[in-house]
Amino acid sequence: MTFRQPALPGILLALALPALAACGDSGTVTAPAMEPEPATGAPASGTVPDERPDANLEDRRNAVATVLHEHTAIMAADAFEGRAPATPGGRMTIDYLTGQFSALGVGPGNGDSYRQQVDVVEIIATTEPVLQFSGSFDASPAYKSEMVIGSRHHASPVVVEDSEVVFVGYGIVAPERGWNDYANVDAAGKTVVVLVNDPGYATQDPDLFNSNAMTWYGRWVYKFEEAARQGAAGILIVHETGPAGYGWDVVDNSWSGPQITLAAENDNAHLADIEGWITRETAEALFAAAGMDYEGMKAAAAEPGFSAVPLGNIRASMSVETSVRGSSSHNVIAAIPGSARPDETIIYTAHWDHLGMVEGMEGDNIWNGAVDNATGTAALLALAELYLNEPAPPERSVVFLAVTAEESGLLGSQWYTENPVYPIATTVANINMDALNPWGRVRDIVVIGYGSSELEDYLTDAAFSQDRIIVPEPTPERGFYYRSDHFNFARAGVPSLYAEGGTDSREHGNEWGVEQSEDYVANRYHAPGDEYDPEWDLTGAAEDVLLYFEIGKRLANDSVWPQWYEGNEFKETRDASAAARE
Repeated sequence: MTFRQPALPGILLALALPALAACGDSGTVTAPAMEPEPATGAPASGTVPDERPDANLEDRRNAVATVLHEHTAIMAADAFEGRAPATPGGRMTIDYLTGQFSALGVGPGNGDSYRQQVDVVEIIATTEPVLQFSGSFDASPAYKSEMVIGSRHHASPVVVEDSEVVFVGYGIVAPERGWNDYANVDAAGKTVVVLVNDPGYATQDPDLFNSNAMTWYGRWVYKFEEAARQGAAGILIVHETGPAGYGWDVVDNSWSGPQITLAAENDNAHLADIEGWITRETAEALFAAAGMDYEGMKAAAAEPGFSAVPLGNIRASMSVETSVRGSSSHNVIAAIPGSARPDETIIYTAHWDHLGMVEGMEGDNIWNGAVDNATGTAALLALAELYLNEPAPPERSVVFLAVTAEESGLLGSQWYTENPVYPIATTVANINMDALNPWGRVRDIVVIGYGSSELEDYLTDAAFSQDRIIVPEPTPERGFYYRSDHFNFARAGVPSLYAEGGTDSREHGNEWGVEQSEDYVANRYHAPGDEYDPEWDLTGAAEDVLLYFEIGKRLANDSVWPQWYEGNEFKETRDASAAARE
């Protein structure tokens, strides 16, 4: 899910923190909107399927809710040990899903197999990582409380010795926006200090980046990639809760245990040697020692034309010792072949993995991941059953893809889009499900990345039949759009929809719904307390599943290809694949 993610001893998680949210990362638990307002400005998609709310909705949602309860209870049980990839609990989950799809009568989606192998590398720190500053700042920030660093290199030890420390602002190179934070510095061999998010968020300037809404340039994943392209030996992102969208505890938990990455032929030698985070307090002390005011430098970095600044005579030395082990997990793929255009596909996604368990830990040592994301995985099975109950098969193929390692950095969906079973060019759309609503029916459905594609028009029409409205996500500055598995499909050009039930409870009102969301985030999100409760009201989640079904069914029985809206960053990629399709 998109609020990310504790990686604890014995849990396979990516060195990449898919962050709070999630890929996660992984679903978003959407930050509550205090007063949901109807979305405006999205073009209508044409004929509305019904002129009134669905008269049979109650029976249908109750039936779907029963299915969701059944599968969620099983996959979130202690016996599944938190569903971490490449663990007994992970293998049990894969077996369960393949068995359930087979029992339903949905065929394998990868030739004659339900499985797609995903090769990963587990990296475990064997000693405590060390960061030592020298020069005018003679300090060694404490691991976990003041800094968290690691390395995705497969070789060990990884050492950065006596490297110059340079502040490169937001660490962004965006030629189309006339922005280059690395323009006046040779970062090769240096340790770069970088701010989280982007200048649009910092200034709220509507003409700068996407103003309050985070862009891809604001994500920590991009910043790591760009630092590596610039030849930096190390990168340290300054954590601040506001622009990051999550607290330091998420950074600490997500980076301090075993990590996994996708297997790479060059052993990840193309990445920076050391990647990590420092607290704001550590950054303030670092800048003060260099004779600079942190707040003043942060303000300067948000202005066009900012130039990178060496932090005086300060140097950084870092070291990480690891053990590296190759392993594999699996995506699970099932499919209903299309009757007329089987080569064209609609792909539903949900990640089956969660955070696993810690052997020997006192108390509750299993991160069950009931909401995140046993609910979304259960929805794949519920959707498959809905399609099988239709009087005729869909004209296009419908694929149910349960991906692994979302909590490790959207790795399963990344592997799939880089090694697609069904060609990306003929993938019509992706509909993603991550952390469904367990608190009952709501009036609103929140669109993550609102204003992206014509799939929102399909959602609007489907929501009308349930007497619901769609609303934009209330906190676009947190970059949730980049934190779940739909994002890898979007990067490949496939129009992708990620929407989820909001907070405006039909029974209790919006204030109550906000309280439930906040309570979950504070007390159960990415914690052992995310456990299945048979008292959950999953009728709201079931209504969401029925929305996803209506959208997919409509696409599957049409010849239309939904498009990204003009100006979307992924439209050019899709246009190129459309040309290849013709």
